[in-house]
Amino acid sequence: MLASLMAATALLAQTPEEIIARMDRETDRFEAEGFSMVMEIKVSLLGSIATTVYSHGDKYKMTMVKDGTQFINWSDGMTSWEYDSGKNTITIENAKPGETSDAEDNAKMLDSVTKGYDVKLRKETAKTWEFRCTKSKDNTVKDDPKTMDLVVAKGTYLPVSLKAGKGIVSVILRDFALNVTEKDVTFDPSQYPNAKIIDKR
Repeated sequence: MLASLMAATALLAQTPEEIIARMDRETDRFEAEGFSMVMEIKVSLLGSIATTVYSHGDKYKMTMVKDGTQFINWSDGMTSWEYDSGKNTITIENAKPGETSDAEDNAKMLDSVTKGYDVKLRKETAKTWEFRCTKSKDNTVKDDPKTMDLVVAKGTYLPVSLKAGKGIVSVILRDFALNVTEKDVTFDPSQYPNAKIIDKR
């Protein structure tokens, strides 16, 4: 009982900066262990679209469904493959050097979210901390959103969700999970034996 009380006291004593610093250390595991997340983009009056991202090292796989059609994109940094279920095609192209996906760019929002932001704890539940990150006055990066809402899981210190908005567009990163294997993100042609191959390399 005493140990439980001491643990609870330790949690209460943590500052927002300390909690997020611990989250940063946990998300450092993403590259080595592989991770997945859902990236949801919402546009006012136009609705939203969600993409599930799986990443392991330099490889990634992204899946989405739009108007009943499934799209899957794989990349190993050198080659990209895109499956279109409506056309039943696999399009193969050379990846552009240094090019990053929207998912990778948005995931960078997690990299030390306290940099350039003032962080306040808005709400605490039995399972999570909920923070509001407000752009600092000395943050001169034009493209940085004015506010971001971050939720961190107690126990694991992994992010639960991160929401940022600018104008009519908002981006939500959610449903983070570890342990994505290389096989999970590697294109396997045997899974699409009847698809038409369009090789643009």
